[in-house]
Amino acid sequence: MLEKTTRINFLFDFYQSLLTDKQRLYMQLYYLDDLSLGEIAGEYDVSRQAVYDNVRRTEAMLEDYETKLQLFSKFQRRIEIVEKLEHLIPESDERSESFKELLNLLKEND
Repeated sequence: MLEKTTRINFLFDFYQSLLTDKQRLYMQLYYLDDLSLGEIAGEYDVSRQAVYDNVRRTEAMLEDYETKLQLFSKFQRRIEIVEKLEHLIPESDERSESFKELLNLLKEND
């Protein structure tokens, strides 16, 4: 469950601008603020089922966006490559500081 929540949070970060205001609100309340479906339903005077349906549809949309655009997958691959490069930098090499600076720039851009 934690793995799914983490994945959805990342997908939400990448694709939230493609969602409607209502979708964005429900996802933020449910996943980021950790409100229950019942709490969200009570706050917005809708049924728990309506909130559930909206959250599930939005999750499916986020997964669909990821299938098509793969922003999260590419982000993960970049992190893996940067970590491997960090391990390859020699400690005493003259150029190692330049490499470290460049890797830090890559990290900052993600």
